[in-house]
Amino acid sequence: MFRKIIQKKFEKLAKKYLEKHKPLLVVVTGSVGKTSTKIAIATVLAERYRVRIHEGNHNTHMSVPLAILGVEYPGKLRSFSAWFSVWRAARYRIRHEKDVDVIVQELGTDRPGDIPHFGNYLTPDIAVVTAVSAEHMEFFKTLSAVAQEELSVASYSKFTAINRDDVSGEYAQYLTTSSLTTYGVGGTAEYRFVTEDDSLQGGFKGLFVAPEVGELPVTLHIVGEHNTKTAIAAGMVGAKLGMTGEQIVSGLEKIRPVHGRMNPIRGLKNTILIDDTYNSSPLAAEAALQTLYKIKAPQRIAILGDMNEVGDLSPQAHEQLGSMCDPNALAWVVTIGEQSEKYIAPAAKRRGCQVRSFRSPYQAGGFVHSVMEPHAVILAKGSQNGVFAEEALKVILHSTDDEKKLVRQTPQWLAAKQKAFSLSFFRKS
Repeated sequence: MFRKIIQKKFEKLAKKYLEKHKPLLVVVTGSVGKTSTKIAIATVLAERYRVRIHEGNHNTHMSVPLAILGVEYPGKLRSFSAWFSVWRAARYRIRHEKDVDVIVQELGTDRPGDIPHFGNYLTPDIAVVTAVSAEHMEFFKTLSAVAQEELSVASYSKFTAINRDDVSGEYAQYLTTSSLTTYGVGGTAEYRFVTEDDSLQGGFKGLFVAPEVGELPVTLHIVGEHNTKTAIAAGMVGAKLGMTGEQIVSGLEKIRPVHGRMNPIRGLKNTILIDDTYNSSPLAAEAALQTLYKIKAPQRIAILGDMNEVGDLSPQAHEQLGSMCDPNALAWVVTIGEQSEKYIAPAAKRRGCQVRSFRSPYQAGGFVHSVMEPHAVILAKGSQNGVFAEEALKVILHSTDDEKKLVRQTPQWLAAKQKAFSLSFFRKS
């Protein structure tokens, strides 16, 4: 009850702030890629506007109002004095002068009804929908239910942009607005990027195409087609908000990978580690594999962990990912977790891949250390709880100083990992 009262109070304060100061509001929803897209949009918009963004993934009903107000989430959730301090900070934001021109905010969902609820106090100027894929399937059950949830943001937004590549056209029935556009790498998207050359060192060189500014030559310093889509979304929002071509290009070229999301890190033996360990889903894992295949290297290794939150689709989703493992492109497939061992590993073996399975990321990292060759490229992908694939990369980093580039390295997270992978957990190797 206390939580609900606090939530409603800060939703009212956030609405009051928006009504008084009238900043432009850009929201990002979707099954995957929300945080990367949010940060990319903010990076581009910062070339012209004062932008507020919370770099974490504060996207729940409790945290979104505070992120919009620019107030830190309290550390002690049960402390009345902590919430009172937050309330005072929120009131200060409302009373004083306008402090930002644009707010970029992600909206998350754990179960049906979460995204529609944000419409009770938000009227976004632009909503970006990144993807529809399996998420929290224990509640949604079907992809159609996921689509209906994520696309509901269009019903209370002034304008909506949809990733044409990763939101199937069959879900158009759930759109209740004609004020929309599409973005993506496909030729039919209104906003798109045409790749002319790409490399880990030189970046993705090509043309950003938008109706407002035409074709703009730009070099993107990010890895993977799915990350290219975040840049396209950012350029699209910039164009819609009246930025010049020069401002858009400058912003696009400043976008960098977010930690744990296709972030290249130097490994031992002059290897390149592609750190995509923040989370995993079928769509994101498949995209990461496809990116790995395109990178020229004497050896490629894929570390694939369990994909949590796919519910009853887990066997099918993991087996499909295993069937995408190409023995001609991968020297080794290394799995972490029970589901990956049960479904990814057999499917990859049937394809002819060399496979080793582990329940611990530390064991997986130790094995990769033993088989990695100079100048190899190693991808790590997995969900967090029970997997923590970033710990496998920690074993093969070139420098311990780079541990700060990995996700979930706070004392609280490290303690949780130590508990998860106690000695009793090392029985299987």
